[in-house]
Amino acid sequence: KAVVSTQSTGIEKCEGCGEGASLQCPTCKKLGLPASHFCNQVCFKSSWSNHKAKHKTATVSIMDAMDNGAYIPYPNYMYSGTLRPHRRKARRTDVPDHIGKPDYWEDGRPLSELQSRGVGQIRILDQAEQEGMRVAGRLGREVLDIAAAMIKPGVTCEQIDDAVYDACMERECYPSPLNYRGFPKSCCTSVNEVICHGIPDQRPLQDGDILNIDITVYKNGFHGDLNETFLVGNVDEAGVKLVQASYESLRLAIEHVKPGNKYRDLGNVINKYINSCGLSVVRSYCGHGINQLFHTTPNDPHYFKNK
Repeated sequence: KAVVSTQSTGIEKCEGCGEGASLQCPTCKKLGLPASHFCNQVCFKSSWSNHKAKHKTATVSIMDAMDNGAYIPYPNYMYSGTLRPHRRKARRTDVPDHIGKPDYWEDGRPLSELQSRGVGQIRILDQAEQEGMRVAGRLGREVLDIAAAMIKPGVTCEQIDDAVYDACMERECYPSPLNYRGFPKSCCTSVNEVICHGIPDQRPLQDGDILNIDITVYKNGFHGDLNETFLVGNVDEAGVKLVQASYESLRLAIEHVKPGNKYRDLGNVINKYINSCGLSVVRSYCGHGINQLFHTTPNDPHYFKNK
């Protein structure tokens, strides 16, 4: 029953007492309901028994919409913002036989990764393996550039995903995300409040969106993984600041990628810079090692004092 702050125009009235209010019900916000304002937590809690009826009404409206054919695949999910999933085509399965494929491409189970769990050892690649990584990384960059060139309002992430798939086939490499643990697409497209691993669908990009495209290709037994965040049209000041700060923290961390430095220090570099920008680091996900395995040791948290 927490209340979150919202920018007050000075005319909002508390739903409980009628006085001026600058706090908003987060559940109403997530359900897309008209804003409900409260002056403080006490007033919100005292009004809860009546106020929660609005949430039930919204749930009924969602069920009615589904009955009328609306695409609402997760009706009980509490979204953090306004973005909603859209329809998407079925997973591509027409990968030519001559293209090398990872072990999970058919059933979605990365057996080689599962078998390596608990080992904890960080593999040091020999020169031939390093060259294999360079090839995969270079091809991944080419594919990402093709995807980036498509970004503009009106284009759907599924169209970008189709281009990624075609670019991989042209380079005779496999798009690593495809069917990894059942993931249905060839890349990840994360829009606005989606942190990462968003599934490309038929929602058109809108002016002001920010979009992260995450590309990994599998070539000659090696995965090359990279991503970048892009501005779609005219992005507001907060969005530009977020993208610029994230990019700069990445650049600073890369400067510390050299023999003798500790993996854990990368998180210190990132966290220090991000905090100086008045932002915070997502702790739910981290960087990871990559080679013949899509995900492997070491894990690389992006925050202070990680172990």
